[in-house]
Amino acid sequence: MLWDIDGTLVRAGDLGAAVFDRALLAVLGRAPNERIRMSGKTDPQIVHEYLDLMEVDEPGSVPEILHRLEWELAADRHRLAAEGSSCDGAAAVLERLAADDRVVQSVLTGNVAANAVVKLAAFGLERWLDVEAGAFGSDDADRRALVGVALARQREMRGRDVAAQDVWVVGDTPDDLACARAGGTRCLLVATGRYPVDELRGAGADAVLADLTDTERVVEILTAGL
Repeated sequence: MLWDIDGTLVRAGDLGAAVFDRALLAVLGRAPNERIRMSGKTDPQIVHEYLDLMEVDEPGSVPEILHRLEWELAADRHRLAAEGSSCDGAAAVLERLAADDRVVQSVLTGNVAANAVVKLAAFGLERWLDVEAGAFGSDDADRRALVGVALARQREMRGRDVAAQDVWVVGDTPDDLACARAGGTRCLLVATGRYPVDELRGAGADAVLADLTDTERVVEILTAGL
């Protein structure tokens, strides 16, 4: 199971966008006048879109902005825990699946690796996930490349040779589905982010749920055929 983070497992609230504002201000000397839609995108992709929006022709500044983004979120980790939340049902599903010896759970997220860890730890979710062997926006700006990154890490770091058809990507946006299809995996979409359930149902995922609150149903879907 490869879990998306933002909108699927956790909600960072306004802080998720605010740290980008502050990172851009710190590196470029000014913040954007408006915010872009971030759902489903990788952090490097978001930074590039902000540079275009702000008409800043400095692609070489992207690594510095991403590094500052890590610093800003780490500095606000206590605020994240206070103002954000885990998505309803997420902890129960992760815990239940972690008890199944047939299942390995990791992450596939647009977050850079350091921020993925901060967001999961803020709500105690990292205990059920093999985060180190996941895939992150810091691995590739193109989310569609990340299934391959995650499977390679499982093979190289854990000695697990997992076939793509035995993998589920769980997310909350059509971009998660595009990522799953590019990687040859199955996909469960949940309407816990910015996309309504009817729109997700029309996207063509293998399964779509309103949320993760029905633990039995989520586990049934993700473990069918094991």
